[in-house]
Amino acid sequence: MNSPVVLITGALTGIGRATALAFARDGARVVVSGRREEAGHALAAELRALGAEAEFVRADVRYEADVRQLVEQTVHRFGRLDVAVNNAGTEGHIAPIVEQSAANYEETFSANVLGTLLSVKHEMRVMLEHGAGSIVNLSSIAGLVGMAGASVYVASKHAVEGLTKSAALEGAAAGVRVNAVAPGPVATNMLDRFTGGSDDNKAGLLATVPARRAASPDEIAETILFLASDKARFLTGQSIAVDGGYVAQ
Repeated sequence: MNSPVVLITGALTGIGRATALAFARDGARVVVSGRREEAGHALAAELRALGAEAEFVRADVRYEADVRQLVEQTVHRFGRLDVAVNNAGTEGHIAPIVEQSAANYEETFSANVLGTLLSVKHEMRVMLEHGAGSIVNLSSIAGLVGMAGASVYVASKHAVEGLTKSAALEGAAAGVRVNAVAPGPVATNMLDRFTGGSDDNKAGLLATVPARRAASPDEIAETILFLASDKARFLTGQSIAVDGGYVAQ
């Protein structure tokens, strides 16, 4: 069997980058996507240096034409699409609900919800034609519980959870699986932004995690690889919390 073809959105930093590297080391053919061309081409070159076939395609998941072209270019280049990891997203403006704005709602939901919806739409269309595939959406513990001060982000990730379940029901009979990974705090730039660049805020958040630390991006990537693999072939419509025990409290 040929190496699987994997498409990753939001692949240039953090969890997306770690996931791209993990798939490349695992022998997959990888298409990475994001909005920064220089960084994207550099990542693709890094993946090729690991021995993987890899390409960068610039796309902004908020725009359907970009998403359609991204999926089409992936299929044109490699002939198929086996795995899609929808990681592109934003934390938006973290503030109390009385300080939230329609502009922040639009920005956050466009990236996190519309971007995921459009990605699943076009990825699933290709996978349904082939009769197989695995889609992994990036959610968050914020998609499973409430978080004071992050209402818009929380709402967007709850939407990703619902979208994942509904898409899974549509794809199950045809052999297309759709799951989500819901990370807790992860040691990325997003965590720094989420906590306002404050070491005290970050320490306070990590103190609420039973494991008393943030995950590494690699730990999230390994869960994504599992969900994408045949080892999880009867697992669909699920959200896996990789959170050091946070939502078990």
